[in-house]
Amino acid sequence: MRTPLARVRNLGSSHSGTKDFWRQRLTAVAMTLLIVPVLVVVLMLGRSNQAGAAQTLGSLPIAIIMLLFIIASTWHMKIGMQIVVEDYVHSEKLKLACVIANNFFCIAVALSSIYAILKLSSGV
Repeated sequence: MRTPLARVRNLGSSHSGTKDFWRQRLTAVAMTLLIVPVLVVVLMLGRSNQAGAAQTLGSLPIAIIMLLFIIASTWHMKIGMQIVVEDYVHSEKLKLACVIANNFFCIAVALSSIYAILKLSSGV
């Protein structure tokens, strides 16, 4: 039961809910596949000092795994929090402010984490 305008634009009731649903499932699958190697790396880091941690994270395969996990988890976090805000915040101005804050927070977490991994992996 869609309106004629929605049929012409090929939009559902929420306009982009299916896209977010599949993106969130994709990031969940990516994190599921990456969690075992990430846990192994974290356990290896728990038994080493700072120099050992820098050497472990300096390995290219480990840095790539960590970067992929960071990207997938922050993207998943962004989508999940945006859905919660859109569902439960009823004031349009507050909803917009919360979505913008969520986007900036997720980008800040991702960029700072990526910077840390790249700095450790480059040996600088």
